[in-house]
Amino acid sequence: MSIDPGNPLPKYVQLRDLLLDWITEAGLGVDDMIPSERELSASYGLSRMTVRQTIDLMVSEGRLYRVPGKGTFIARPKIEMSLVLASFSEDMRARGYEPGARELIRQVIPASGHTARMLDIEPGTLVHHIERMRTADDEPMAVERSNIPAAMVPGLEDFDLAERSLYEVLENEYDILLDSGEQTIEAGICDSADSRLLGLPAGSPVLVMQRRSFTKGQCVELALSTYRADRYQLHSRLDPRRHGD
Repeated sequence: MSIDPGNPLPKYVQLRDLLLDWITEAGLGVDDMIPSERELSASYGLSRMTVRQTIDLMVSEGRLYRVPGKGTFIARPKIEMSLVLASFSEDMRARGYEPGARELIRQVIPASGHTARMLDIEPGTLVHHIERMRTADDEPMAVERSNIPAAMVPGLEDFDLAERSLYEVLENEYDILLDSGEQTIEAGICDSADSRLLGLPAGSPVLVMQRRSFTKGQCVELALSTYRADRYQLHSRLDPRRHGD
């Protein structure tokens, strides 16, 4: 296939679509190198500037990455962020990744006014505050900060949450089965602390997720998680609108 001069799409966008098709048809995978800008320019009859614009676009989309002095390579596909109530560990295993965690902070603290409102408890009530870095196949993916009322989970500090899923501990050790949740996701900028943990430049775009998890109408957990935007994308099924809505 070639660039269509009559197509209203900009040439750099047409080239992007052609390259995506070519990558699939050629069976290229993660870390495989694509042709150089000079080669692509000659193959498709485009200027180097247009080809570079296409590569820049595909790098920004997380489809390609550059290695200075070596070339441009195919990036790992982004992970779709789950919009169902599931633990990070469950979600990663379902996608074929090996989940991991490293504990950063583990303490019992008085709930701030905001945390108390979110958990529907009195300000100053003791909560377990847990910060963990989450990984998939040993690659840093997210920094997760959870708050759980201490009275609901006495002795939680005795469990190794680097080795076990928090939700699995809640269910199997405390008979707390999470049956509903509320979740908001927004774009954010990575601060210096999280950037070091996630291996990103400070100021990189991230996805910030706040989740409240419930059992029988009672809020069990307030979690604020920072996800790498270069490794995640959102996917949702849209059903037709019903007449009269």
